Amino acid sequence: MSENSGYPAAVTVLGLGPMGRALAGAFLAAGLRTTVWNRTPGHADDLTARGARAAASAGEAVAASPLTVVCVVNYDASDAVLRQDAVSTALKGRTLVNLSADTPDRARDTADWAAAHGIRYLDGAIMTPAPSIGTESAVFLYSGPEELYEEHRPALAALGGTHTRLGAEAGRAAAFDLALLDVFWTAMAGFTHAVALARAEGVTASELAPFAAGIAAILPPLFTEFAADIDAGTYAGGINPITSAASTMSHIVHAAEAHGVDAGVMRLIEGHARRVIAAGHGGDGFSRVAELLAD
Repeated sequence: MSENSGYPAAVTVLGLGPMGRALAGAFLAAGLRTTVWNRTPGHADDLTARGARAAASAGEAVAASPLTVVCVVNYDASDAVLRQDAVSTALKGRTLVNLSADTPDRARDTADWAAAHGIRYLDGAIMTPAPSIGTESAVFLYSGPEELYEEHRPALAALGGTHTRLGAEAGRAAAFDLALLDVFWTAMAGFTHAVALARAEGVTASELAPFAAGIAAILPPLFTEFAADIDAGTYAGGINPITSAASTMSHIVHAAEAHGVDAGVMRLIEGHARRVIAAGHGGDGFSRVAELLAD
């Protein structure tokens, strides 16, 4: 690793849940001098056995390195640690990368707090699960000053995978994170509902899964097509107008409710489609719903 003020590149990790331990482990594997701290004792044992230094306090931990990475459950948890006087004082002039998950507004608030305390700040998001950290499949998003990101990119690269800076505005990484998680959890909700409906008709989840994967494979090009339609305001529906989509949705609702399967989510989606049709856009594609939701 590169030299920093006469000693090997160093990093501190605050928060040693499954993701925090994975981050610290990846830094250790890359040869960075790694200091760790967790509110609950005992989470650092496997890391100290590999060479990490366990700090007695969060303030001591951040004072040990020019770069601190915090990864806890949300920004309430990170605020509870970072906004202690001893910690914020120790962070002054150092770089903080917050990889906790929360809303864009919380990211902006933390960036403002950091600036007011002389702390160099990058906000970030981890888009893949803990086992991916340190591998090529890991995905990280960042927002904040370009020069700061570039300065610490060699150390962050130790985490593996793809690292993308999305711009200077502090909330952009969180905005991408939430939008992408919206895609993920909506899809997972759709799959679990589909399984419930299929099982009611005597189809097992394992029988359905390969065909569900086929449906999922159709989605990436549709995302690209829809994105172009939405940005251009064209909402093309030549191949599959929203009137056809609404008819299919009503079939799902009817079949599900006939089996006593809650169809509330699909009823909501069908309702969006019906509102688009009622507004005179029945010939448009389902992408028109994005405009409806934004109104």
